[in-house]
Amino acid sequence: MPSSSSAVYQPTLSQRITDYYELCKPRVVLLIVFTAIVGMFLATPGMVPIGALVFGTLGIGLMAASAAAVNQMIDVQADARMKRTRKRPLVTGHLDTRRSAIFAFAIGVAGMAILLTLVNALTAWLTLFALVGYAGIYTLYLKRATPQNIVIGGAAGAAPPVLGWAAVTGSVTTNSLILFLIIFIWTPPHFWALAIDRAKEYAEVDIPMLPVTHGIEHTRTQILIYTVILFAVSLLPFFSGMSGWLYLVAAVALSGWFLVYAARLKWRPKPGLGMKTFGYSIVYLMALFTALLVDHYMPVITGSPIFSGL
Repeated sequence: MPSSSSAVYQPTLSQRITDYYELCKPRVVLLIVFTAIVGMFLATPGMVPIGALVFGTLGIGLMAASAAAVNQMIDVQADARMKRTRKRPLVTGHLDTRRSAIFAFAIGVAGMAILLTLVNALTAWLTLFALVGYAGIYTLYLKRATPQNIVIGGAAGAAPPVLGWAAVTGSVTTNSLILFLIIFIWTPPHFWALAIDRAKEYAEVDIPMLPVTHGIEHTRTQILIYTVILFAVSLLPFFSGMSGWLYLVAAVALSGWFLVYAARLKWRPKPGLGMKTFGYSIVYLMALFTALLVDHYMPVITGSPIFSGL
């Protein structure tokens, strides 16, 4: 439940802005926006149209932040009982449900309007579908209904590069779905590594995460299996012709190191390794998508006057 400190909390404007900022899960939204932007750049051989880049990023970011705020509103009781989330603004009483709901609705509508009017309808409706999938289907139902919650619900979290691609091209293609598949397969080992470390807390709030329902050892096995699959899936951009050798080398190195983490978690576990694996998984995804981006523009870089004169 929200802290009783809400009765005496008198924030400055800066503190209030910080509260709303934290309500949006900024680190999660940053990763969403980053993968959406990479999807935009990969969708075109040249520069992304400035309108699609600016308004697509703004619209997707606002709607993602809205979904994150709704997620916190729904999960406030569980968040109050978990160490990782007990400092969130709704838990501390810095924000109440009414203000949070108004804020979430306002930025969600603003994001939808921006995408509909300044980008294209496909991007707008796909983004809305992803928002409903995360804030509604996953948070309201799947999260508490099945230990496969993060697998099924991961589809919403894997959508951003498809949204970015659609913002530029107005279509969904095989290559954009490959980017979707990478994040979809990445999500279970990413989140289960965290869930291993927080298994006791999830059990106390009756959320059936895999380590709670099937045990830590089974979860470690599943992380290893998914990481092996991820290794193979991460190579698809090269074999589909979307990327070149630079990306292939980066994908093998990054996925190989992720596999090392998964293997150690399975056969040589030690305290704190779950959180280290979780931390690396975030670095992995950002580095992998950065490699896709650099590889995509490498011909432009190497063909520039600076390099051609060498």
